[in-house]
Amino acid sequence: MLSDVDAAAERIGPYVRHTPAMTVEVEGRSVVLKLEQLQLTGSFKVRGALNALLGASERPGRVVTASGGNHGLAVAAAASLLNVPATVYTPESVPAAKARRIEATGAKLIRHGATYAEAAAAAMEVPDALYVPAYDHPLVVAGQGTCAAEAVADVPSVDTLVVAVGGGGLGAGTVLGSGGRHVVAVEPHGCQAFHDALAAGQPVDSPVGGVAMSALGATRVGEVPFAILRAATSVLVSDEQILAARDRLWEEFRLAVEPAGAVPFAAWLAGLVPGDLPCLILCGANTDWTPEG
Repeated sequence: MLSDVDAAAERIGPYVRHTPAMTVEVEGRSVVLKLEQLQLTGSFKVRGALNALLGASERPGRVVTASGGNHGLAVAAAASLLNVPATVYTPESVPAAKARRIEATGAKLIRHGATYAEAAAAAMEVPDALYVPAYDHPLVVAGQGTCAAEAVADVPSVDTLVVAVGGGGLGAGTVLGSGGRHVVAVEPHGCQAFHDALAAGQPVDSPVGGVAMSALGATRVGEVPFAILRAATSVLVSDEQILAARDRLWEEFRLAVEPAGAVPFAAWLAGLVPGDLPCLILCGANTDWTPEG
């Protein structure tokens, strides 16, 4: 509900950045870029993490989570802001850049298993700690929804919001925070848990692979996000389209994002996004990628 997003915005407002929404023209068409890669920790995830901690029935004495990288960094940073100890479980394949940033917050990092699901199973067994899910929780979804709510407040003429989807937290939050606008949920071929869930009529296990798997590599979309995300349109883009979009964001606008952050732009460039003035959420920049030249 929008009221949940409003409540989240009030809770997390003293801690997060209100990221810019920039209107640009590409190939003769106007589009809004929500620069969420400029958020604390380099991704939107800190919004949901903070809302989960601040919205809990009581302040936790210890926090634990599992993540492919961005959520773990967000929980670690949120816990640090609130002076709460944190432990983050990641798959063994976690990118070095994300692992380094998690440990820099003071959190304990534990590499476990080949997939996010395996890391999450281990994290949920930790006693006497508040487990913060990456996406399958109402408080996390509502916190992520503050990103879209900011965008449409800053540029009310936006008629479509476009978001990359992994486990579905940001996508579902975008639906809640969109003010009823059309939402396009974009996934890479190879990381398409939401697309597969729509085909099956319910969340199902889905293969994971490709250039954006460290951020969008959920093996199954969350139950809570899926119930909300069903209102969105699902589209898929290729790894080649994602990397081309990432490079173009740098070349034309000097915006450095990780592959997941370029997924909405890839869909827009491919003509998969309707609307006169779409808003593309550039969701993260936690990468070791550097431009050529």
